[in-house]
Amino acid sequence: MPTLPWTVPNTPPQDTELHVMASRFETRTLWGALRFFARTPGVWRQVGKAPGAYGASLKAAPLRRTFWTVSAWESPAALKEFARSGPHAPAAGGLRHQMKDAKFLTWKTSADELPLDWAQVLRRFD
Repeated sequence: MPTLPWTVPNTPPQDTELHVMASRFETRTLWGALRFFARTPGVWRQVGKAPGAYGASLKAAPLRRTFWTVSAWESPAALKEFARSGPHAPAAGGLRHQMKDAKFLTWKTSADELPLDWAQVLRRFD
């Protein structure tokens, strides 16, 4: 299963509470999975420059047409700003009709917990 490793655009202050967002997407078709992959590099670069981003990773099971993301942010507002700006905004809008299912989770964690462990993230989706 391909995984983009934990990227750290900014280092959070020690003992800071962070906002975490995780997502699970399942596309309707393999074509939808390919479209998801094609848009990933631009969004990945955006995360690397996003104000308030403290880390992100993506896990993919392309033949199962399923993708998971996890990211840590200084605040819900920083996450919203990222989601509403490009290239994430047009990528998300352009893929909406390709999605069979999408699930989003949020929780708080300490900066000491970074990078987030994929096994623990995936358990939250069960």
